[in-house]
Amino acid sequence: MVSLIICGRMWCHCRMVYLPMCFLYGMRFVGRITETVLELRKELLSLPYDQVDWNGTRNLCAKEDLYYPHPLIQDIFWATLHKIGEPILMHWPGSILRKKSLHTVMQHIHYEDENTRYVCIGPVNKVLNMLCCWVEDPNSEAFKLHLARIPDYLWVAEDGMKMKGYNGSQLWDTAFAVQSIISTKLFEDCDVTLRKAHDYIKNSQVLDDCPGDLTFWYRHISKGAWPFSTADHGWPISDCTAEGLKAALLLLKLPSKVVGEPLAAERLYDAVNNSGGGFATYELTRSYEWLELINPAETFGDIVIDYPYGSWGVCFTYGLWFGVKGLVAGGMTYQNCFGIRKACEFLLAKQLPSGGWGESYLSSQDKVYSNLKGNRLHLVNTAWAMLTLIEAGQAERDPEPLHRAARVLINGQMESGDFPQQVCHLMSLFYSILFVKGIFSKFSNVCPSKWVLNLLVKYLEIIGVFNRNCMISYAAYRNIFPIWALGEYRTRVLSAS
Repeated sequence: MVSLIICGRMWCHCRMVYLPMCFLYGMRFVGRITETVLELRKELLSLPYDQVDWNGTRNLCAKEDLYYPHPLIQDIFWATLHKIGEPILMHWPGSILRKKSLHTVMQHIHYEDENTRYVCIGPVNKVLNMLCCWVEDPNSEAFKLHLARIPDYLWVAEDGMKMKGYNGSQLWDTAFAVQSIISTKLFEDCDVTLRKAHDYIKNSQVLDDCPGDLTFWYRHISKGAWPFSTADHGWPISDCTAEGLKAALLLLKLPSKVVGEPLAAERLYDAVNNSGGGFATYELTRSYEWLELINPAETFGDIVIDYPYGSWGVCFTYGLWFGVKGLVAGGMTYQNCFGIRKACEFLLAKQLPSGGWGESYLSSQDKVYSNLKGNRLHLVNTAWAMLTLIEAGQAERDPEPLHRAARVLINGQMESGDFPQQVCHLMSLFYSILFVKGIFSKFSNVCPSKWVLNLLVKYLEIIGVFNRNCMISYAAYRNIFPIWALGEYRTRVLSAS
């Protein structure tokens, strides 16, 4: 019960993963040992399963994966729970408390399932929650409803089946695409697209709070918010709400015969209802940064509590765009805001001789700006930097950096109208050879997963990130942001000059 209370103060992604883990461990659940399980043990372990010293390997982590090493206080804490807490909870009367706590944990798991229509907040707790429902009752309706939502996370790529890091980024991409199209002033040429996007934005807004006592369930208000993906998912996210609202307001200004009927005024008011006064990612910040001392995930940083900032894109070019755009919306200018001036100076200092910008994922990991290897440019980083500088009035001071960046984007567009998914030439050659020989699927089956991951991250010029150290591919960014930057360039730089 105490752990559940502490969980309630955690960031939702963190607590929603540890809830089912807590249940499965507390139940001492062990699956049936099948041939597949035995084969997996051989594949994953460097020595026979029955020879593994599990106590000795509790704090063992590969150096390639060790982004957040455990502090000593955490190791002491876990060892104390294992040596002292566990024996108490395994025997009466401690076992009574554990049984009651596990019942409460399962209630919270069901609450999450029902409020997300069994999609769940992410793929990890989706699978774990489904397993918990099966452990509770293999024939339950909850388990069957879980099975029906597995396809939400599956994605068939060129190299086989994958599981996505979310059930999609539909609302997020749609809101950005709307703003990108409108920036060009060519919206009448895209009336069908904008009408469909408008419908999706209206249909994706969360219309009600979760049921029951939100305090008991450790939930925040959600009515009026927009999720990252779909209405079924339903988790309210502050920046998604902001982008959904911005897109809805822009569409409100266009003729309804072009984009359809506008969102009702009361739903716009619901979107800005934020009685807490802050903007953390999903919920209000409920605890203190020192709680990160018990972050047990060696591969992620800043996951234990919800912060009033995020780490979702690579990295400085991404964050500066949002920051400067927000300051300008609040009435700040280059002349009266030190922050905007510093942002512009920083970006101009990072512009490459080619005229573009190219930022490595290492910026997110190391918290220091890092260029892509070989000072290669990236069209999305270039677009973000352009959008920031245009918003900050760079055209009035010196438009030449914008002209150079625009040439980069224009020359980067393909004959089909798309912008390319950028990979370095070595990686392109590597994939081409594999596909020509028709051996990619066989090769990936025998190739160590860590080697493949390191290769992909190193050479795929990836643009998204989750909690500093998990790289994410946003396939639509390569088209949305170059078009958006060129639209702003055309209407606010060229037209003005």
